[in-house]
Amino acid sequence: MALAPDASSVAAGRRLSGPGPWSGTGACASPAAVWGSCQGSGRSAYVTVVDLAGPAFRCSCPSRKFPCKHAIGLLLLWAAGGVPDAEGPADVAAGWLASRAERAQRTVTTPAAPDPEAAARRAGQRRRRVADGVADLERWLHDQVDQGLAGADRAGYRPYQQVAARLVDAQAPGLADGVRRLASAAAGGDGWPGRLLDELALLHLLVRAHARLDTLDDATAAVVRRRLGEPERTQDVLAGPALRDRWQVLGQSDASDGRLVVRRVHVHGEVSGRDAVVVAFAPPGQPLDVPLLVGSVVDADVHAYPGDPTRVAVGERHGDPEPLRDVRGVGYAQVATAWSRLLAADPWATALPVVLGAVAPVRGTRGRWLLVDADGHASPVVGSEPPWRLLAVSGGHPVTVVGDRTVEGVRPVAAWTEDGLVPV
Repeated sequence: MALAPDASSVAAGRRLSGPGPWSGTGACASPAAVWGSCQGSGRSAYVTVVDLAGPAFRCSCPSRKFPCKHAIGLLLLWAAGGVPDAEGPADVAAGWLASRAERAQRTVTTPAAPDPEAAARRAGQRRRRVADGVADLERWLHDQVDQGLAGADRAGYRPYQQVAARLVDAQAPGLADGVRRLASAAAGGDGWPGRLLDELALLHLLVRAHARLDTLDDATAAVVRRRLGEPERTQDVLAGPALRDRWQVLGQSDASDGRLVVRRVHVHGEVSGRDAVVVAFAPPGQPLDVPLLVGSVVDADVHAYPGDPTRVAVGERHGDPEPLRDVRGVGYAQVATAWSRLLAADPWATALPVVLGAVAPVRGTRGRWLLVDADGHASPVVGSEPPWRLLAVSGGHPVTVVGDRTVEGVRPVAAWTEDGLVPV
């Protein structure tokens, strides 16, 4: 069900999860697959095959969803024990499964040899496209300031989407995301001119940094390339230096921009004291692959992404996960130091993973909620709703809060209480 593209597909799949519409069903272990024919409203039955090792799906129905409702129904029927075992795949499934196995074998045994000249050519083409897109963006930014910001709050999203689309074509998706944020800043209510001008200034800073890319130190250049949207391969990250520690998996949060769902999993090193996030992306409706269980401790190597000290990839593990037994946070002074250090390295940073110790949710003036420590130091709680869940699990008493330090304040993700780790 987690593989379903949307809720309607789950509902439709449930209706097909009984034996009534199915015939010719079977399942085998080698290759791991399940298949069957589902009689619909048409004259011919739809033939459905699922490669369980992928998982991958094939169905003769006209649906553009993957998996379709027939594949979901077949999997539910199989999971309930309603599909008989077979020694091998039936004819309706054998051809497709064999072609998948053959493609996988070709990929393993005869990988394409890298062509340095072709790679250099592609890199040069990308640099030229990015440079053209950055030049167009710089002219557009100057036009915005020359014309003034009056009326930007009523312009809607369309003008920004057009510029963003041009930057996507120029292979600078990071800049495109920055332009899309301008629309949200302009439509954000009171104080929007200041927020919009801040976002415009940050984009202009990135444009000027790109112009000086060849003169920047390696660390700053890596930050600029990442902010422009240069692709990063996980295998390249895993080839970099490793930091081994006992990593506490403290919480996760999901967000969507309409194109991708982003999952951030917070981890904390018991020995190093380092806070970081493991990030996964997937299209809406598709499963997110993050091999970390919240509430566990994993002895593992992690590798930092170039230009992003807060993001890591999980490498080699050393033993099985253990249950989480204790979480200790730091004070506001240490968080402020870490935030300043992050902004010095990356002026465009928007979030720093933190673990705050002994803070309590308190309602401040004008209905704003704050996280207050024993010394009276406080930070606004960031979120679309009042933090009722955090208030409930804390009972108004100090707890350890896992979250993100942002420009506006602290966005809570989880709390460590006497009852253990609780998502908030």
